[in-house]
Amino acid sequence: MNMLHSLRTATLATVMLLAAVAGVHAQTVTADDTAKFLAGIMPSVDSPLQPLTNDPAWQRHAKFFDTAFAQLEQRQLSRIRAWADTNLAAPKPTMFYMFSGPDFLYANAFYSKASTYVLSALEPVGSVPDLTRLPRGGIASALYNVERSLSSILSFSFFITKQMKTDLQAGQISGTLPILYVFLARSGMTIRSATPISLDDKGAAYFASENPGPNAVRGVRIIFAGPEGQEKTLYYFSTDLSNSGVRASGFLKFCETLAPGNSLIKSASYLLHSGNFTTVRNFLLNNSATIIQDDSGIPLAYYSTRKWRLFPFGRYLGPIDEFPGRYQESYAALFQRAQPIDFGIGYRWRTPETNVLLAVRLPDDGSPAIDATASAEPPPPRPRRPRPPADIGPRPLPDFWSQPRGGFFFWR
Repeated sequence: MNMLHSLRTATLATVMLLAAVAGVHAQTVTADDTAKFLAGIMPSVDSPLQPLTNDPAWQRHAKFFDTAFAQLEQRQLSRIRAWADTNLAAPKPTMFYMFSGPDFLYANAFYSKASTYVLSALEPVGSVPDLTRLPRGGIASALYNVERSLSSILSFSFFITKQMKTDLQAGQISGTLPILYVFLARSGMTIRSATPISLDDKGAAYFASENPGPNAVRGVRIIFAGPEGQEKTLYYFSTDLSNSGVRASGFLKFCETLAPGNSLIKSASYLLHSGNFTTVRNFLLNNSATIIQDDSGIPLAYYSTRKWRLFPFGRYLGPIDEFPGRYQESYAALFQRAQPIDFGIGYRWRTPETNVLLAVRLPDDGSPAIDATASAEPPPPRPRRPRPPADIGPRPLPDFWSQPRGGFFFWR
């Protein structure tokens, strides 16, 4: 009898243990908890990720990000928000950020009142697996790769695509999605859903397993809530923004359904100076109520004085040596009346060297719209560059500028 009782007790204990284990695996790891975990923020108390926060690798990661993001908030983001509150009177619900990569941080800092964010670049969306199922040592490796991929934007305010691409392909998490997760979590957002999205060549959206047909543009739609609880939407699309790329896809047609919006362009490799990016350049000019850019954005020659009022901030020193031939004398003349600025962005990320142009579209006065088919380029800029002011002087650039780069995009 005692043996039978013991057997029943053991069997019951085994069943209860198996049920508990099954319950843990049945409990879904939410996108919001995954984002918080990758960002070094404690997930919800009942999350399956909670036990992983006891890992010394995660605890070190959390301390590192606490320090790094606190410094970035003080040095950059809080100042950008204050500048935007002062200078942007009535922002639109939509903001467009071409050549962005996963840079939600600066999209949100400049346009925190937007309810829909549309980011786009070449890099694929990628994926974030169930972190509880990573192999032994996989968590430490994943967190290290996330840290490395963010090193340039935390230090210099823009992504180095080649570096990020290498780091995030080295582990089981990949692409832009984990970075979007980190930036949303560190911006105080709560992710409610993350869904694959595809666009057909007419700009129609398809979700999950729906088939959009050939030439589909792939992306992700993230629904999130801001600190005040307002529901917002973030789209990221992996797409070719060159003329041939956007003409073959429905990406700009989709964007037109959300226009007019506000636009942000920075650290864009001067691609909009090129004749190979006229379509997206004209889209921005025709569908933006405001454009915030550095000098790597739209050349000044394309801003019609009948359509735009221009407000320069900071100091224009011309492009860095990596982009010869992109100096604009008209920019230099405009910035002679620039207002001061207390933060730095772009390739010249130091505050005394930064230029920010705010272009505000004037009310429609019946004058002709910008010709969306225009392809004429402005006269070639003179190669000469201004002498830096005495209080700046030459400074060595970080080691990554000496690396071969080929044709990849720089990201802000």
